[in-house]
Amino acid sequence: MLLGTGLLAGCSGGGARTQIRIVGSSTVYPFTTAVAEQFKRAYPQFSAPIVESTGTGGGIKLLCAGVGQQFPDIANASRRIKKGEIEDCAKHGVDGIIEIQVGLDGLVVAQSRKGAFTGVSERDIYRALAADPFGRGANTARLWSDVNPALPATRIEVIGPPPTSGTRDSFNELYMTKGCETEPSMAALKKSDEDKFKSICTKVREDGPFVEGGENDNLIVQKISANPNAIGVFGFSFLEENLDKIRDVPLNGVEATYENISSFKYPASRAMYIYVKAQHVKAVRGMHEFLIEYSKESTWGRGGYLSRRGLVASPDADRARYAAVARDLTLLDPAVL
Repeated sequence: MLLGTGLLAGCSGGGARTQIRIVGSSTVYPFTTAVAEQFKRAYPQFSAPIVESTGTGGGIKLLCAGVGQQFPDIANASRRIKKGEIEDCAKHGVDGIIEIQVGLDGLVVAQSRKGAFTGVSERDIYRALAADPFGRGANTARLWSDVNPALPATRIEVIGPPPTSGTRDSFNELYMTKGCETEPSMAALKKSDEDKFKSICTKVREDGPFVEGGENDNLIVQKISANPNAIGVFGFSFLEENLDKIRDVPLNGVEATYENISSFKYPASRAMYIYVKAQHVKAVRGMHEFLIEYSKESTWGRGGYLSRRGLVASPDADRARYAAVARDLTLLDPAVL
């Protein structure tokens, strides 16, 4: 059920908020910012949306904290919302969420143009960064060649996302867990003790080789471009925008390109989303129009303006499905999570 403007007017005093407020993923941030700019040009009668980069986890937590003008309307997310987060929403009176997949991204490993890496595997990344690789004791690897003799004999230095980031969740899933699962004994552990499996496979060492780069992916780009021995982990769009300074490290021999991500040939391809608080759609002016703008082919399609920002278009059928969700304001069924 969608509530009217009285919903926001009654919260925190004063009149209803007239600007859409969006929080969440730093990876999705530049795409949503571009849509917000185009939305303002297309609909001058509405105020320009406010877009903040808080990280996926932090953004969804803010979205789910309650209903009213002090709470955001939309959360950008570089991973899918979790069932527990939907339950947290419900506890705070947020009883309707609209899920829109806005496109695809590759979670890339990148290096300076002067970097020496010719490629890595998920197992290499896991063995370099796991706190307790395969449950055999504390990680003592200092050089990449300690992990794999084929890798450079340089100090392990990876700059990556913090725990609040959806990119960190994706990194755990697409790199750490995949690398961990290359060891046959881990499959048995997953069946017998899932919590222990998760700890062994996703806990990152804290003795220096992994450096948290914060929610600003541009900062990671700057750091690796200045340090030929370091590698960074971030979304494809930041690689594409900075090819004059950095280049990708092929993953399992596959380069991070638009075509490889769109076909899911690139092993670390992932979907990106926005999550919309249904109770705010009618309460904040312009929200439905904003969703319509986001879901236009001229926005997120293969030739859309977001493709020039590094967005990889979702498959045709997915774009059609989520455009219908945006048009009809279809609520997410938590049972599908």
